[in-house]
Amino acid sequence: MRRRIAVIGAGPAGLTFARVLHRHDHPVTVLERDPAPDARPPGGTLDLHEGLGQLALHKAGLLAEFQALSRPEGQAMRILDTDGTVLRDWRPRPDDRAHPEIDRGQLRDLLLGPLDVQWGRGVAEVVPDGGDGVLVRFADGRQETFDLVVGADGAWSRVRPAVSSATPHYTGVTSVETALDDVDARHPDLARLVGDGSVAVYGVNRALVAQRNSGGHVKVYAQFRAPVDWHANLDPADAEAVRSSLLALFDGWAAPVLELLRHGTAFVHRPLYVLPASHTWTHVPGVTLLGDAAHLMPPLGAGANLAMLDGAELAEAITTGPGDPDEAVRAFEQRMTARAGRWAKITMAGLERLVSPDPAEAVALFDEVQPS
Repeated sequence: MRRRIAVIGAGPAGLTFARVLHRHDHPVTVLERDPAPDARPPGGTLDLHEGLGQLALHKAGLLAEFQALSRPEGQAMRILDTDGTVLRDWRPRPDDRAHPEIDRGQLRDLLLGPLDVQWGRGVAEVVPDGGDGVLVRFADGRQETFDLVVGADGAWSRVRPAVSSATPHYTGVTSVETALDDVDARHPDLARLVGDGSVAVYGVNRALVAQRNSGGHVKVYAQFRAPVDWHANLDPADAEAVRSSLLALFDGWAAPVLELLRHGTAFVHRPLYVLPASHTWTHVPGVTLLGDAAHLMPPLGAGANLAMLDGAELAEAITTGPGDPDEAVRAFEQRMTARAGRWAKITMAGLERLVSPDPAEAVALFDEVQPS
């Protein structure tokens, strides 16, 4: 008899897991607290790497569809000095498919496909119950039992406490996000500044990054070292107050760079949290974690890729692995945590260099990753 499997969270990890199970004709219950797919903005663009996110899509049978949607030109990267001087201007070859970009919303819709997601099913608690299954208690008071519960519910996972006492901690770096719409028509100078991909400017303990999404949409991220409550005296809904605070923080930077903040609409405060790089747990039968729930790390291009590969590999382990399914999950956890631990150390070191007292460290990191 097939196991009753539930995945909590309809993000990249949970949906990839469910799609691979679906490809193998294995039923899965997908539970998501959001009331609908478009209940909140899906976020910015993602670069999916050949050996990570793209490999996961291949396992799900979706690689060709991804390639049709993705933007290889979005790999372009320009770095400026704070005075506007161009320090690096890298553009991909026409056939470069190492890590093309795709909007998060497009990726979500691609992964959703035929899946039947139960929207508006917020989880309050997950309780392992020995050999009788795993109890899922919902925010509305209902409860269900499953043979396997997979926590793919992000940084503040409700599933994680069933296997681990770890909680995310603040990195000391905050990101404030804003956006520009219809940039090519409304702000052509900024469209040229950003180009086809991203533009980044690095100063002392701060950075400003703008990234092109599809449809003329640009996401802008102001990143800086500050206490987690730096905005305590600001009303986050007061866009002009937040804008003024950011412009003061980046005072003296080149005028074209500051225009990215002057023309932004709403501002969203996103302090960067991480789990310990060495986060592991003693295996608990019937419960496991994927993605940010398992290995939250700085958003430097690895998190979503690892989350998707987590989901694809766990689904394959369950459906094609020999022997005891619980042993397959245990073996998967060991592989996942080892891989994630390596990436967590890389991304934490990267964040230290990108938002650094010495801006030259950011340029040096770019040269190491993407030589000119």
